[in-house]
Amino acid sequence: MKRSIIRYGFRAFIIGGLLFLMSLTLGGGLDYGIQAVLGYSSIVISLLLVYFGIRYYRDNENQGKLSFGQAIGLGLAISAAAGLAFAIVDFIYTTAINPDFFNDYSNSMKASGEDIQEMSSGFMAAVMFATVLVIGFIISIISAIILQRK
Repeated sequence: MKRSIIRYGFRAFIIGGLLFLMSLTLGGGLDYGIQAVLGYSSIVISLLLVYFGIRYYRDNENQGKLSFGQAIGLGLAISAAAGLAFAIVDFIYTTAINPDFFNDYSNSMKASGEDIQEMSSGFMAAVMFATVLVIGFIISIISAIILQRK
């Protein structure tokens, strides 16, 4: 299982980090709603590797067998690698590349009638990690149901 986690976790880390960085930098002038769609799309695309990692483990490392628990554990480990990439990119983006991001976002929300509290870059990165992990857990469950074999 360790080999699958490293192989697919590393890929999810690289793909997730690059896609999220591209969506943040290239989508900078877009509406925040569109930026959110781009961000969530990059999360889902990078987490597709959860399915492929679980399938690879089942077919190549575990002699065609896969329990529900093994699939969930593997999926969460791959999701954590992707979540780490998203958190790192989010932190770097909001501290070094665009330190005014939260102020701009907050002003945009106030203009639309919503008031949000200011958050630190570290907290925002932690929320991003948790978001990716939750979505990865859901994808892990779906993958486990599809790929489970006894």
